[in-house]
Amino acid sequence: MNSAVNASSTVFLLDVDNTLLDNDRFASDLRAHLTQQFGQAECDRYWSLYEQLRDTVGYADYLGALQHFRRDSDNRPGLLATSAWLLDYPFEEHVFPHALSTIDALNKLGRAVILSDGDIVFQPHKIDRAGIYGAVRGEVLIFVHKERSLDAMQERYPASHYVMVDDKPNLLAAMKRVLGDRLTTVFVRQGHYAAQADLASLSPAPDHVIEHIADLKALAGELVPAAA
Repeated sequence: MNSAVNASSTVFLLDVDNTLLDNDRFASDLRAHLTQQFGQAECDRYWSLYEQLRDTVGYADYLGALQHFRRDSDNRPGLLATSAWLLDYPFEEHVFPHALSTIDALNKLGRAVILSDGDIVFQPHKIDRAGIYGAVRGEVLIFVHKERSLDAMQERYPASHYVMVDDKPNLLAAMKRVLGDRLTTVFVRQGHYAAQADLASLSPAPDHVIEHIADLKALAGELVPAAA
C-alpha cells in the first residue's frame, strides 16, 4: 500500500467489530470453546485477563490474553487447540448481511476505508479473513485509539468530507467534536455497545442512526451531495 493517496471528495470511514461483522457472535463462540477446553472457571479467568489487558493497552487483544492465560500452565493441549481455533475462526461467515455489497456501493460514491482499533496482528487477520480487506481494496487503518488518530487519518486519506460509521456513538461524538462539519456521523444500532448506548446523554448526537449496516447503502447517496 502506498504511503499517500490522492484526495477524494468523500471518504467513508468504517468500523469493523459489530459494524461490518458480528463480533459479539465471535466472543460468544470463544466463550463456548474455552469452556469446552478448560471448564467454566478457566474460561472466566481468560476473560478477566482479557479485561485487565484491555484496560492496560486500550484495545481488545485476544491473542495477548491467551499469552497471559498460559503462564500458570503452558503444557495443556487445549492451549494449542485454542490458538488454532482463533486463527482459523470463520469470520467470513459472520459478516453482516449485505455489508460487503454496501462497501462496493460506497466505493462508487467516494472511497471506503476501514478505520479500526485493535492489536496489530489479530485485527488485520480478522479483517482479511472476513473478506473486508479485499472489499475496501486494501485501504485499512488500525490504531490503538482511532478517535485520537484523526490527524494521521487525514494525512493518509485527505478529503473534503468524511463519513464515520460505527456502533459506538461516544466515539462518533468524540470525532465530531474534533472534525466538526467536515464529518458526518452514522450510528449503526448493532451489537452490545449499541444496545447499551444512551443517545440522549451524548453531545453531539449522531447525525444519522441506522438499524443495520445494509441500511447505509440507501443513506449514502444523500451524504455525498450534502458533503459537497
